[in-house]
Amino acid sequence: MSTDSDEGEVDLFQEPADFYQPEKQATFASHQLLSGNELNIRLVGHNPLWGHFLWNAGRTISTYLEERANELVQGKTVLELGAGGGLPSLVCALSGAAQVVVTDYPDADLIDNLRYNVTHCDALSSPTKIVPEGYLWGAPTEHLTKHLSRNSGFDVLILADLLFNHSEHAKLIKTVQLTLKKSPASKAYVFFTPYRPWLLDKDLAFFDLAREAGFVVNKTFEKTMDRVMFEEDPGDEQLRRTVFGYELNWP
Repeated sequence: MSTDSDEGEVDLFQEPADFYQPEKQATFASHQLLSGNELNIRLVGHNPLWGHFLWNAGRTISTYLEERANELVQGKTVLELGAGGGLPSLVCALSGAAQVVVTDYPDADLIDNLRYNVTHCDALSSPTKIVPEGYLWGAPTEHLTKHLSRNSGFDVLILADLLFNHSEHAKLIKTVQLTLKKSPASKAYVFFTPYRPWLLDKDLAFFDLAREAGFVVNKTFEKTMDRVMFEEDPGDEQLRRTVFGYELNWP
């Protein structure tokens, strides 16, 4: 609708040309495999769930699992939660996992981006063994476990840099309970960096909940990165550069 005036025609419902911020474009990040080959990961341009970064824990757990693929990955079924670009899942698929389900919040942009990374990974000999799915932590898991030949749970769970979301800890634990195969040999790998060092106790509270839920918790890994992800962030720089790794398993 428009109105006429002495000054000419004016559209009352037309926003100024610069009213909307331009949509941020997707970016790419590379990760070097043990073979020396580069794996390129597309990241969404911006997302309120932080899927537009390739986090240190995602890089680190990818290398950790690749280095130990014979023992931890080959022939295993793998589920990744809060995957972002899905790097650890892709590395597991390339390292001989039997089946990988890579998940993130059921946001169209995030899941479409995961599909892009799966379909554009030239190194995958069988893209069908890695399946992207949207998943809300704590919700029913039938659409995840349907990808298993036996609906008995996953051998390996990956949780990389998720613990900063303190309000979701209980839902994450519930998901681990619902999806980790009921065997002491099955493991949930939880890697994280305390990007807000003053809240480290709240990050670590996740493991108290895990113990209360019946899991055995072991710290198995610690690595100090060469530099912090965010130079201008406050707090202890050493902690902000450190990736901690824990394992959860059934008794």
